[in-house]
Amino acid sequence: MYERLTKHIPNLHEGGFGEWVIDTQNDGSAEYPIHLPYVDYSDGVLSFLHDFSQFMTDHREIDLSVYQNILEENGIKWDFESMNNVDVSSLGGICVLGLILGAIRTDRFSEGAFLHFLESGAIVRWLERLKAIDEGL
Repeated sequence: MYERLTKHIPNLHEGGFGEWVIDTQNDGSAEYPIHLPYVDYSDGVLSFLHDFSQFMTDHREIDLSVYQNILEENGIKWDFESMNNVDVSSLGGICVLGLILGAIRTDRFSEGAFLHFLESGAIVRWLERLKAIDEGL
């Protein structure tokens, strides 16, 4: 079921997830406003994000609009420490998808948060759990 997502495990093991872009060209004047720093994600990460979005579109029966509730019901706070350190070995697929969506949504509020989840290895751990679920483990 999760092959569309788990196929990205090798790419996300390699690193090179993206890099920070910091505006050093503009001086902050009205004519040359300074742009806020942002992460320019690699093609591999963008491909994963696209496939995650498509997976959710294809599986509308999975309602992740309440991902924060899903995490809370599993004793996971919507913050980096709790999400990064959770033992996923016994979590179900919906909770793991909630973790991934939570990490993606966190990036909307805190630029670079998703990069942090990638660099910590959390995204790969979560995808490996989805692969184990597919394999019946």
